[in-house]
Amino acid sequence: MIGLFLDDQSFEQDIRELLMAFYPGESFAHEETEGEDYRLKVQSQTREDSFFLTIRDMEGNEEITDSVNVHYPDRFETKNRIKRMLYQMAGKLTGMELPWGTLTGIRPTKIAMTKLLEGHSKEEVKSHMKETYLASDAKTDLSIEIASREISLLSEIDYENGYSLYVGIPFCPTTCLYCSFTSFPIGQWEKRMELYLEALFREMDYTAEKMKGRVLDTVYIGGGTPTSLSAQHLEILIKRLYDTFDFSTVKEFTVEAGRPDSITEDKLRVLKAHGVTRISINPQTMKQETLSIIGRRHTVDMVKEQFHLARSLGFDNINMDLIIGLPEEDMEDVRNTMEEIKALSPDSITVHSLAIKRAARLNMFKEKYGDYKMVNTQEMIDLTAEYARMMGQEPYYLYRQKNMAGNFENVGYSQPGKACIYNILIMEEKQTIIALGAGTTTKVVFPSENRLERVENVKDVEQYITRIDEMLERKEKMLAKLEM
Repeated sequence: MIGLFLDDQSFEQDIRELLMAFYPGESFAHEETEGEDYRLKVQSQTREDSFFLTIRDMEGNEEITDSVNVHYPDRFETKNRIKRMLYQMAGKLTGMELPWGTLTGIRPTKIAMTKLLEGHSKEEVKSHMKETYLASDAKTDLSIEIASREISLLSEIDYENGYSLYVGIPFCPTTCLYCSFTSFPIGQWEKRMELYLEALFREMDYTAEKMKGRVLDTVYIGGGTPTSLSAQHLEILIKRLYDTFDFSTVKEFTVEAGRPDSITEDKLRVLKAHGVTRISINPQTMKQETLSIIGRRHTVDMVKEQFHLARSLGFDNINMDLIIGLPEEDMEDVRNTMEEIKALSPDSITVHSLAIKRAARLNMFKEKYGDYKMVNTQEMIDLTAEYARMMGQEPYYLYRQKNMAGNFENVGYSQPGKACIYNILIMEEKQTIIALGAGTTTKVVFPSENRLERVENVKDVEQYITRIDEMLERKEKMLAKLEM
């Protein structure tokens, strides 16, 4: 437990998120309770032109106090000065250095991209990230490399008049141990899928009418696991998409096939017949024991079989997702997984660092899963990068999540010409993405104003179906602003 007792709450979130990076898994209290067993006590004192911070390490019986001069009206600079001070203090207490320094947001490459687009040199961007955020050389270099590649890949995208489409299929064969995404067991919905599709089609019809005259750049069907649907329902869905939207300008059409145990030849043939250009077949790991622990029903052999089947049917852009830091895995397990992936030679891989969110079973039932050892190191991350480059792949997008093991990142690698444009757009927030289906979030970008607004659909499938009119009303209010 960390006691966070601040005399001014203006920077509470910034302080809390950085402390979470140094002390992952700790909960926070904001009112001091007598007898509470605190690991740390953090107190602040705000003065006219300065900010004082005291950290008491109750376990190590150590106390550090420091202060920094600030100008409160300049919130950006004040926040960064406070975080740099806190970083140095927490570093002294823990002996830790965080690879991303004070950065706790999920889009660090956005900083590099913005600076490059403003005309700054790569050296200037690197200095800015190191001085402002105390990020390491390795992470600043990675950010700049990816941002430079993203700028090139997005050069033909029309931010003002274009948009992308996300279609959410919130069903899975089972719920994985670490997962917190919106998903429901497909077995409970197979016989009622027409109800979900009917509501989804209403949202599609409405969206197509509102976006008429705009250029549709990318389409992404995600989940959940879209291939949880039957081949018949997949075909109905994709045919309806083509009937509803103008695909003549679509540069990329992705379907997150995902779980190998949800893939069949009939489903792959449906995707191929209807112009899907990119799919994912996601092993997460090639260690069978780990697959059993995390609740995956597929086998390592099944991953290989489905991959080879997709190749034989003509899919020439296949992504594979991997997770580093899974229970009971070590460096040798990661190396073995990468060797297996290298032998398959996918067109892209996405390497995730395990992030355990509140909703995941791994976090909810600690008494059952708490004994599992989860390790994620820089050496493991570096090894995946080494293998990706060995396979001729380059990093093209990056994002982070809260509560990530090792305070690392997720990186997408691809062979030249096989990068997923949608992944870049969703991370860099450069273009409006209209999201359809339960649990999805539409992001409307106003480029001339350098801002975006979000509108969310309800997560529960039953609620989505019964409240579809409300979902359309929510979109109406948002898209009316876009028209203006």
